[in-house]
Amino acid sequence: MSGRAQRLDDSLFRLLIIAAGLCWSVAFVVVALCYQLELYGDGAMFSYAVAVQDVWAFHWHNISGRTSVFLLTLLPAQALVGITGNPWVGVIAYGLLFYIAPLLGLAVTYVADRSPGRLIFVYACGSTALLCPLIFGFPTEMWLAHAIFWPTLVLSHYAKPNTTGAILVFTAQLLLGFTHEGALVLLLAILATLAPRGLRSAPFVRAAVSLMIILILAAASKVLLPPDNYYADAFLRAALHFFDLEIFKVEVVLVVLTAVIAYAGILVLISIWLPGWACIYALGILLGLLCIYWLRFDHSVHASSRYYLRTALVIATPLLGAMATLSALTQEGLVLNGLARLQRALISPRDGTLCALASIFVAVTLIHAIETRKFVAAWTDYRTAIASLATGNESDPALGNPRFVSSERIAPALAPLSWFSTIPYLSIILSNFSPNRLVIDPSGNYFWLSCSTAAKSRDAELAVPVQTRELVRIYSCLHR
Repeated sequence: MSGRAQRLDDSLFRLLIIAAGLCWSVAFVVVALCYQLELYGDGAMFSYAVAVQDVWAFHWHNISGRTSVFLLTLLPAQALVGITGNPWVGVIAYGLLFYIAPLLGLAVTYVADRSPGRLIFVYACGSTALLCPLIFGFPTEMWLAHAIFWPTLVLSHYAKPNTTGAILVFTAQLLLGFTHEGALVLLLAILATLAPRGLRSAPFVRAAVSLMIILILAAASKVLLPPDNYYADAFLRAALHFFDLEIFKVEVVLVVLTAVIAYAGILVLISIWLPGWACIYALGILLGLLCIYWLRFDHSVHASSRYYLRTALVIATPLLGAMATLSALTQEGLVLNGLARLQRALISPRDGTLCALASIFVAVTLIHAIETRKFVAAWTDYRTAIASLATGNESDPALGNPRFVSSERIAPALAPLSWFSTIPYLSIILSNFSPNRLVIDPSGNYFWLSCSTAAKSRDAELAVPVQTRELVRIYSCLHR
């Protein structure tokens, strides 16, 4: 392949990655707001807390290590409710601020990136397109951690070696470090990518100092703002299972892995007879097989598993960040020759490998698009079913109150959309904060609010009707 043709292929591949990353970033905002995904899973409880202007007391005091998410999304949304007196303004603002994070992260990364050809920005787009759809829809704090990681990475490498640069790096790392406990892995990865610049270089030293300060602050937050005893046990159980390999035994992961392996096998076979167009034909065959699978055999919905795949972001994001900086540092001449050769083999492939990588990228992107479409369609049906119960007259007094109704009345096909601990809050919001019935999952074993917290919320002067808050108090006091 001639040098000119290779450069053209490189440019087209970069354009594909950037376009995919930006399109997904825009789609996240549009789809989330159109389908009210800020209400899915834990988002229902967070949205209700915004509506009653008590996010910190309801939950966030339990997770002081994730204060960045509170400050960047929930607190501004809560303030808007106080200003406007309209709880829906706050709920929508929360959804907007949360789901626009990847787009804003890419924008800052582009502006701050001084790597050759803005290579790190390209990788950031690729990471957004490949990883974020796995968790899109569930309000895990790793969503913001991923969005902040890439601007933090480029600032750590390319911010000017002066006071302003040091402040920018510390601020970015502080925001990242307080998104989620898993973000400390991302900070350590950033520090490791700075090592080739020299352990005494300004970028490495300022990042190391920032990291030490952040670790001290993170430890202090746990001591000064400990979680409630009730939540502490749940948090420990979740932490112990964070890296459980069972997390990855979900349909979407199996489909992606199978597609990649199948493509490789098809490509090898076709290359024997048609080496020049093998990657294109292999992609066509793979897409045909995927269509058959979706139309005839697939009955899954990637819903609650979106929460657990946050682990994938903790693992894959720093790996992509390391590849991005390796590529940039190689072109800057700051890595060892051995690493440079490895980089050329893996990141700047020849002889049709770029076409194969682009084909796999297209296939994975299509899988994400189909899974997202299936998810939002099922979520729409689930919202309708919950709203119907909340505004109806059916009840199940055995749950503790004549105004309670069981979520088990919903069709079993919608069960994958259920997130038992937040169904009551979802039913409140979907009934425009005035439910006839509070929808309860009888199998629920986690309850967000203590009786005293719910009572204080009921007695406050708020835009949400007091009758609704009394239902929440009754429900909470039955269990805590």
